[in-house]
Amino acid sequence: MTGLLRDELGDGFSLRPFKPGQTSQDDNSLIITLGPDAFTLVRQESRNVPVLALLVDEPFIKGYTNGHEEQQLSAIFYAPPMIRQAVAGKVILPHATRVSMLATPDSAVLYEHLKEQLPAFGMDSQIFVVSSNDDLIPTLIRALEYGDFLLAAPDSSIYNPRTIKHILLTTYRRNRIVIGPSQAYVKAGALASTYTPFTIIAALAADVINEYQVSNQFPPPFYPEEFRLAVNEQVARSLNIPLPSRQELVDAIKARLSSSTEDDHD
Repeated sequence: MTGLLRDELGDGFSLRPFKPGQTSQDDNSLIITLGPDAFTLVRQESRNVPVLALLVDEPFIKGYTNGHEEQQLSAIFYAPPMIRQAVAGKVILPHATRVSMLATPDSAVLYEHLKEQLPAFGMDSQIFVVSSNDDLIPTLIRALEYGDFLLAAPDSSIYNPRTIKHILLTTYRRNRIVIGPSQAYVKAGALASTYTPFTIIAALAADVINEYQVSNQFPPPFYPEEFRLAVNEQVARSLNIPLPSRQELVDAIKARLSSSTEDDHD
């Protein structure tokens, strides 16, 4: 990512490694953080230094801002927005009307806003709460009986290397699919996930940085509009799900999202 940023920014910018304690001597230089750990380190040192956070997710940033905009903070969210993931599932399975979601008591909040958005796309949803590790598979089975597909958020308490194999096997034995939470899980056996390549994130970051240099202002944290779709072709074939090209799927997802936005403005 650092290399991509250097390429996008060109020779007019100097990218220097961050050193702990740096903000006590210099709280004017813009700091770019990669990942939640780096962001946390910088914010612990100073809440005044301008920060552009990359490779972080919306719930993480909201935890620092409490939902309020901060002029000295912007972020480009890495995990795809949940509504886009749900619409991807609808485009792949046009007959789908019900979406299942697994969560712990602490992570159910990841889906709350999504539940309000889904009816506009012809889908209802239900969150199935996993109260303990032993409860995961029984809860998953109930979720699969309800939903046409399982929508996965970037929730490591549910979706992690220890659980994913069991989740995927249980899902496919019941002729259901998993959408999300990321490219990596598609390789593991989820059917599909939208994602934004690092090249696009770096280009957007350069735009934010260039604008900040001129106006001394950040845009609010945002999701990239451009995205790609990762698909596990083997899983699609094994479940007899016919798929058009990935670009056709991406175009269909964009069209659905755009149509809903236009309806909101009418």
